[in-house]
Amino acid sequence: MKLEQGQKLLFIGDSITDAERNKEVREGGNGALGKGYVAFVDALLQSVYPELGIRTVNKGINGNTVRNLEDRWQEDVIDQNPDWLAVMIGINDVWRQYDAPIIKEYHVYIEEYEKTLRKLIKETRPQVKGLILMAPFYLESNEQDAMRRTMDQYGAVVKKIANETDCLFVDTQAALNKILHTLYPAALAWDRVHPNATGHMVMAKAFLQGIDFDWDKQ
Repeated sequence: MKLEQGQKLLFIGDSITDAERNKEVREGGNGALGKGYVAFVDALLQSVYPELGIRTVNKGINGNTVRNLEDRWQEDVIDQNPDWLAVMIGINDVWRQYDAPIIKEYHVYIEEYEKTLRKLIKETRPQVKGLILMAPFYLESNEQDAMRRTMDQYGAVVKKIANETDCLFVDTQAALNKILHTLYPAALAWDRVHPNATGHMVMAKAFLQGIDFDWDKQ
């Protein structure tokens, strides 16, 4: 497993990462990790690798785009001094183009998205032991759907940046696609964006596979 004794793992992103976390409590307090994949990852790390004492921190904020991440990066990433950083952003960057098409100032087009994310990752990569980029996703099995097609383009940008900056890449969309072959999107998310527990568990599993989690460890 890639994580080592006593390391700090910080997740940053939008509502999918946030997952209703309690922002009013201190780190480690009740509900501080939310109800989604971050909490599932932490639970599995603590139950299977208790001897490592991994410290998990959730810095997801509902509604964020990559612009918002840039604004709070110093306080919520650099000042936190994590050993490992996991970033999943882009869903709102795409979504606002479809649910608020005439409010252009909400839109983060792919050129700005790539430029901003690349800047943050390139500046931060030398300061952490490991950096994991997770693809944004849309719970739609039809790859020709307009929003799904755009989301895949943003995911390709994330993969490219990961390859160019020595980061791990977690293909969240590909992991979710596997169950979309069987389950209708509404069985995972009423809005095709905010997954239920099943969707979050799929993401947690994909993340853990990316860091070489040993599922057979006794």
